[in-house]
Amino acid sequence: MVNYPRAYTAEQSRPINLVGKQGQAVQISIHYPSQYICANRERILPDWQEQTLFWVVIVLQQSKYPLVKSTAEIEREKEHLREKFMRFGCDLAFDLRDRGYLADLIDPRTGYPLLSRPGVIPHNDTAVVKALLNYPVLKNKCCVIVHPHWGTAVYPSIFLSAAPPTILEWAIKRISSMHGWQEIEEDDQGNEFKGVRV
Repeated sequence: MVNYPRAYTAEQSRPINLVGKQGQAVQISIHYPSQYICANRERILPDWQEQTLFWVVIVLQQSKYPLVKSTAEIEREKEHLREKFMRFGCDLAFDLRDRGYLADLIDPRTGYPLLSRPGVIPHNDTAVVKALLNYPVLKNKCCVIVHPHWGTAVYPSIFLSAAPPTILEWAIKRISSMHGWQEIEEDDQGNEFKGVRV
């Protein structure tokens, strides 16, 4: 059995910056669970009560449009991004489960886990992004994340796993490439890839 370092925080790691075939950016980061998830684990994820340590993976996909309004075109874009996350998340979850690690994804539409028994309250992806990344949130008909580079053209999703961060990062990069998401490196000045402009 390999012992992995437990000292891992979002501040110590850089996000995994990716770009899809149409040029839309994807940002993935690994975090300790927020205080809210820890305090309400039994109500959100009843099957995870015995899990002493698990990680929250935030997947942010750049949208073609700002997501502050509800039009037919924007709703189609949201559904398209949800489907992309669900395909990626399922492949990642089954890959990690095959390796013996508990893993699940939260359906962005319902707030409930896809592979575990749902709890009595849904998970709130936007609140988790605000808590763990400290990104502002606009309260509209629904809450919308404000990304530092993409503005409100961002679709948040959450993945959970008991796999150590080193295994998670390796699996994320491998599965991402299978889904047409290619990793983008930072430039010499440490500037992150910003994706397409909207």
